[in-house]
Amino acid sequence: MADEMERLTGLLYEIGLLKRYKRTGWLVAGVNDPESVADHSFRTAVIASVLAVLEGANPERAALLALFHDTQETRLTDVPHLGRAYLTKAPNEQVTADQTAGVPPPVAAMIGSAVAEFEARDSLEARCARDADKLECLVQAIEYGDHGNRNTHHWVASALPELQTGSAKRLAEEAQRTNSLDWAIRAVSGPTRRG
Repeated sequence: MADEMERLTGLLYEIGLLKRYKRTGWLVAGVNDPESVADHSFRTAVIASVLAVLEGANPERAALLALFHDTQETRLTDVPHLGRAYLTKAPNEQVTADQTAGVPPPVAAMIGSAVAEFEARDSLEARCARDADKLECLVQAIEYGDHGNRNTHHWVASALPELQTGSAKRLAEEAQRTNSLDWAIRAVSGPTRRG
């Protein structure tokens, strides 16, 4: 059991790398200080839970799938799309199995099943988590565009055809229609009064 706890502690330190690893696609787009993989995963998990509620799926499961969807990047890093054609990548399920080897079996099973379900795309929760991944990228691209980066429109355009759920498509339409700071203007203007 002590060895399992040592390995689990190591996994937690390893996952911490995602707070330092920057999303490389945004570097290619010229974003000066892009989000980290962990930043992306956090908002993806929030979006996945929201989409799941709207679609009638389990929000906790969708959030869990989204939370672990990029954990393999501690070992693979965030390879930009430009470089993917030149590399052979191990399946995410294999990387996850290597990452969780020797940790308490229930932990390894929980993480492994979340990654496998996300990759298989068979459940509604997985489809919500996948849509959340694409939608988070779209929203981030709009934010970077609103803050002056003119090279992010491709991320919006490429995310749209990937969305599967009706809720994700509606949110994408709304995100494109509004400014990323409209919510702040409304918040400063005061609460909406209902009669």
